[in-house]
Amino acid sequence: MTNLAVVAHAADDLRVEDTDEPIPGADEAVVAVAYGGVCGSDLHYWRHGAAGASILREPLVLGHELSGTVVRAAADGSGPAVGTPVAVHPLTPRGDGVTPWPEDRPQLAPASTYLGSAMHLPHTQGGFAERVALPSRMLFPLPSGLDMRVAVLAEPAAVAWHAVSQAGSVVGRRVAVIGAGPIGQLAVAVARHRGAAEVIATDLHELPRSLAEARGARALDARDDEAIAQLHADVVIESSGTVPGLASAIAAARRGGTVVLLGLQAAGSVMAPLATAITRELTLTGSFRFGDEFAEVIAALADGSLDVDGIITHVVPVADALSAFATAADSSASSKVALSFG
Repeated sequence: MTNLAVVAHAADDLRVEDTDEPIPGADEAVVAVAYGGVCGSDLHYWRHGAAGASILREPLVLGHELSGTVVRAAADGSGPAVGTPVAVHPLTPRGDGVTPWPEDRPQLAPASTYLGSAMHLPHTQGGFAERVALPSRMLFPLPSGLDMRVAVLAEPAAVAWHAVSQAGSVVGRRVAVIGAGPIGQLAVAVARHRGAAEVIATDLHELPRSLAEARGARALDARDDEAIAQLHADVVIESSGTVPGLASAIAAARRGGTVVLLGLQAAGSVMAPLATAITRELTLTGSFRFGDEFAEVIAALADGSLDVDGIITHVVPVADALSAFATAADSSASSKVALSFG
């Protein structure tokens, strides 16, 4: 029996390989993966051999957006039983014994690991495999009726959920989302779920703009600087992770507004119109991954109150992972691309 996995070896060296069967620890369950969502970090490992400061130094099984079914329960009795459909929370929070961090925000623990990450050595292997052993604490049972194809969005939806939360209440407010890729689409969905009076999404491409409009947002071309500057949004979610996107986010915010920095900018110094941020008394706040929101997000996906229709544009068999990654890299032709392991 094969156990196909998607493994990054170096820049431009992505392979689908038959890997060993997982050998779980006492507190680990074996999960038959149903779907895995291709994230921007996965694309960076494929294209560049690194995702920010996380540099490939050994082969890495990619993937941290996962849904599947428990096929072997943890030997210590923790976690879900065999046959339970689950979504995966990929974080293991860990301090370094030196750096202080707020313990109510586990995603900020300085020595944390994340599935499918090359931050540490040995790398933290990910979940893009037919069967993986995972700590039972990572496994969140899915409510009855929640399709595992939808549940694979739980992790990126939690990222968007946390970002909108960073702005406080958006009830009755105008929210602008800069960059309407998969995370931007989910930020639009969360803002509408939270009661925003109006949501506007910007993007360079027609497909993401049309997807945002389909979930009730107004869409603007990201190059329309004049229209963006006239938005006067109460809250702006910068989800593009680009320097032009950061400038647009500051321009789009009303005086006294809030800009949430969700898209990860390049390492080092980044140019930004900070004079505008200062004279408008903007609040600039970062947003990194998510903390304890995962179960709440799963519940919103299950009851349909979080509208994610159309965000998954492609489902590709794991054997064709190279094709899937190429599709995911073209934001003019795709939104979220999911690998199918079934």
